[in-house]
Amino acid sequence: MRCNLTTDSIVLTPTQAAHTESADSGLYERIERLYAGFRDHQLISYHTFSADWQQWERHPHGDEIAVLLSGSITFMLATTKGEQCVELSSHLDYVVIPRNTWHTARVTDTASMLFITPGEGTEHKACKG
Repeated sequence: MRCNLTTDSIVLTPTQAAHTESADSGLYERIERLYAGFRDHQLISYHTFSADWQQWERHPHGDEIAVLLSGSITFMLATTKGEQCVELSSHLDYVVIPRNTWHTARVTDTASMLFITPGEGTEHKACKG
């Protein structure tokens, strides 16, 4: 079956089975409900950002991988040594965001991204502005 990440996301189960889910406004609620609270699952998703993120997030159950497909974006990682900036500006640049690391992003040029996310227990907090 042919799918497209602009309209669908992929949920990888703990047994590595791939399930397609519509990338609509109900995606995250549906994942929580259908996939045991997203326990031990991964989400493969595509997003385009034209503005800075308005929140920080962290994933307590694994590292997140963010791959730049086009544009330019800087990830801000809150580490024990202070804030670390990781600029992605070339096609297929990527960052591995360590488990439990608060992170946000600043967009330099509209950025299209591929994410592999361990979604279980993801937390969010507002950016101070």
